[in-house]
Amino acid sequence: MTKIDARLGLSVAHRRYVPHAHAHYGGNLVDGAYLLGLFGDVATELCIRGDGDEGLFAAYSDVQFRAPVRAGDVIEVTGTVTGVGRRSRVIWFEARVLCRAAPDRSGSAADVLTEPIVAATAGGTVVVPAGVG
Repeated sequence: MTKIDARLGLSVAHRRYVPHAHAHYGGNLVDGAYLLGLFGDVATELCIRGDGDEGLFAAYSDVQFRAPVRAGDVIEVTGTVTGVGRRSRVIWFEARVLCRAAPDRSGSAADVLTEPIVAATAGGTVVVPAGVG
């Protein structure tokens, strides 16, 4: 009988308002590196919860930026452990826009989106020190 690792399927979500200070491009666009940093934060929490150690990011795979993220958005970034090796953990990430600024109505107006917009997806591999987990 094969024992299934309890870390498989472990998932966490972080929500964040995207401040205007992070807009780097016309149209209040935020660069993709912002999302990669949030993926790293989610990976850190997954490693802490699953292994009791922050772990280290080793690689991203299949990073896809699917829709823009803008200043004033509220985004949710999720990560789910999809593979567990001796020291490696494979994680699938997704960033979704949940709310979007509506500057055409007023400087502080915003809308909750009926359907979240998938802004980015990626796979990633983290490693934890030998002997943890």
